[in-house]
Amino acid sequence: MSGEKFSHRARKRFGQNFLTDTSILEKIVKAISPKPSEKIIEIGPGQGALTELLLANEVDLHAIEIDRDLAAFLRDKYANISHFHLHENDVLKVDFDSLMSPAQPGRIIGNLPYNISTPLIFRLLKYLPSIKDMLFMLQLEVVERMAAKPGSKNYGRLSIMVQYYCQVEKLFNVPSSAFSPAPKVESAIVKLTPNQQATNQLNSPEQLTNLLRQAFAQRRKTLRNNLSSLISAKELELLGINPSLRPENLSLDDYVRICKHLH
Repeated sequence: MSGEKFSHRARKRFGQNFLTDTSILEKIVKAISPKPSEKIIEIGPGQGALTELLLANEVDLHAIEIDRDLAAFLRDKYANISHFHLHENDVLKVDFDSLMSPAQPGRIIGNLPYNISTPLIFRLLKYLPSIKDMLFMLQLEVVERMAAKPGSKNYGRLSIMVQYYCQVEKLFNVPSSAFSPAPKVESAIVKLTPNQQATNQLNSPEQLTNLLRQAFAQRRKTLRNNLSSLISAKELELLGINPSLRPENLSLDDYVRICKHLH
């Protein structure tokens, strides 16, 4: 079967858009810079376009695929490759502790469907001690939100939470013409490198999650209004934060400072 052309109709329910542009695929592999025996976890390998290039670098590749037809195709195609491991599963249900550990960290890559990208990234943040880095293809809008700086319209809860845990680096845009079928939106490649000290800043990341939910409940209102049930305007001033500012004007460090004060 490995020599045959595999015909697969992209399934909308799985958000399937297959990357077919060879130059973009090569650019992604260059950005990953895979080394032999390195543990790489590929989310949604699809028809194996990127998988093929990674396996050529003799990495220890674990592919997670939810689509039964694609899983059967990949299982058959790479049956004789000992460093290819297929996990037929929903990535939101995968126990990543069974695939990697702090002693044997993994690199996670994938073309993430829009409908699961944010919940999946938040889920992966819980496994950071076992992750070397992550390189994802996402909707351009999501990448811009993740990399946004204070004061910009894209800056919000997602920006702050991801930046608390990781260094965010937008690498390059990917046009819709690089896919089959072509999505209606542009995509981009983002690299997330864990900040291993992040977990030591706060006792519980949930504290930051709860604070951000409250702060950004109404973006157009000031901190004085949005945070009134948690902290007074006077306390904010004592922390060196102007209570008349809107939530998008505060830096990550400002929010961490408020969290530490509250807890």
